[in-house]
Amino acid sequence: RRAGLLHDLGKAIDFEREGSHAQISAEITRAHGEREEVVHAVEAHHGEVEIQSVEAALVQAADAISASRPGARRETLEGYLKRLESLESIAMGFEGVEKVYAIHAGREIRVLVKPDDVDDLTAYELARDMAGRIEQEMNYPGQIRVTVIRETRATEYAK
Repeated sequence: RRAGLLHDLGKAIDFEREGSHAQISAEITRAHGEREEVVHAVEAHHGEVEIQSVEAALVQAADAISASRPGARRETLEGYLKRLESLESIAMGFEGVEKVYAIHAGREIRVLVKPDDVDDLTAYELARDMAGRIEQEMNYPGQIRVTVIRETRATEYAK
């Protein structure tokens, strides 16, 4: 538990000292008398030091899970917008696409297709192909949901 709480201490001062935040966190915890098992788990949480305990593996896994959740990492507005534009651009590159919306902080794209150009089966194929292209061309944590929407409207008037 202590390693989980202390593992990112070095982030607060990594601009003042030489080394990664994991190394700095380990130095701080060691200097303040933490047990060597805690220091090791702190130091190994980014894989810079070989993991030698179950606790170190757990801290590393928990850190990775925590980092991959939406909003966990601060990202510049420019980087965020660029990622959304890339998602939308990839989807717009497919035949029959009318509009694309990146939503949920870029975790999902909704793609509206022209119903005259894209039939139901093709809509499923488009979703699969778009997901494949996103996997190939982009680097992102977690997963991105691709939803293709083909709308058909029927209107009739009663007189």
